Amino acid sequence: MHPGAAEVDPELQELSRDECLELLEAHHVGRIAVLTDAAPVIVPVNYRLVHARGLTWIALRTRMGGVVERSSLDVGFEIDNADDPTRTGWSVLVRGTLHHLDTDAADFDESFDSEPWLGDRHAWMIIQPYSIEGRRLIRPAD
Repeated sequence: MHPGAAEVDPELQELSRDECLELLEAHHVGRIAVLTDAAPVIVPVNYRLVHARGLTWIALRTRMGGVVERSSLDVGFEIDNADDPTRTGWSVLVRGTLHHLDTDAADFDESFDSEPWLGDRHAWMIIQPYSIEGRRLIRPAD
């Protein structure tokens, strides 16, 4: 067994949609998985969870002409956290459709700004989820 890991067998729990949304709201860096002509690609992105008109979107900005902007419309998006010493953690997986965001649209505002860490991110995108699911690996108390 891994040093420091509990002796109790782990338990895998499904997260509710509300728990997944809480985790997505609390974090701002995730990974987007896209299909390109050459191969699948997974890259880290800054994001913001946006609620508008009864819908939930993941907003991000990426490099113009970059792999994300040129990718397929169907994407995967994941955030997670793992604790190596205890072998516990959680993950949230979003599957959705990637869309370009028109920043000149009447309803556009700062809530869609994902505040990227790099300055050359001028392609505004949203993921419209069709599936949000998550799970957590815990070690129950003895």
